[in-house]
Amino acid sequence: MRRREFITLIVGASAVWPLAARAQQTEQKRRIGVLSSLAETDLEAQAWDTAFRKQLIELGWIEGRNIHLDYRWAAGELERLQEFAKELIRLNPDVLVSISTPATAALQAETNVVPIVFAVVSDPVGSGFVASLAKPGGHITGFTTLEGSLSGKWLELMRDVAPNVKRVGFLFNPSTAPFARYYLGTFQSAASALGIEPIETPVHSPTELEAVMTKFGREGGAGFIAIRTLP
Repeated sequence: MRRREFITLIVGASAVWPLAARAQQTEQKRRIGVLSSLAETDLEAQAWDTAFRKQLIELGWIEGRNIHLDYRWAAGELERLQEFAKELIRLNPDVLVSISTPATAALQAETNVVPIVFAVVSDPVGSGFVASLAKPGGHITGFTTLEGSLSGKWLELMRDVAPNVKRVGFLFNPSTAPFARYYLGTFQSAASALGIEPIETPVHSPTELEAVMTKFGREGGAGFIAIRTLP
């Protein structure tokens, strides 16, 4: 899905909440809190922000006129996410937007009333954000990033690129990527079908990562699938 279409969907989803209905009746400013796991200087974050603001304008939401945006950028730090989530709730927002699984979890822990629209979340059901994809229920809704079965395709691509690979490590940080197991089952099944040894490889620090990379490098015939910490 192209970035423009994705942002349109996010903004469209947020519009179904009472925020849109109330704005039609008054020009009183409504408050949108945005919590992101990215850093404000991150190029992806800047592109997302530009597209998000553009779509808000096209839908009639003008910052400074009928909405006020409160951004918090955690730059990958879990403690800052939790701190910023509390700050945003204290600002009494009409709706919250969360970018990533950890950001959504941080906001969920602070409110069961304020509507939350999430983006870049891999497993909203397994993470406990929604009851099901068809019927989210509650005060949280949004959009997933990748279907869990795609981890099998990642292995197929690796085999195409490196036909001699025999062992593949599934690399992730359990603290910042708790959703990784959403992909792990399919990864293991696909590895067996391809004659590849699947190796679950959790790491918690740069030191652990270096040790794992060194070990795999010495043994040869190995590859990695690394789960990004953001979703």
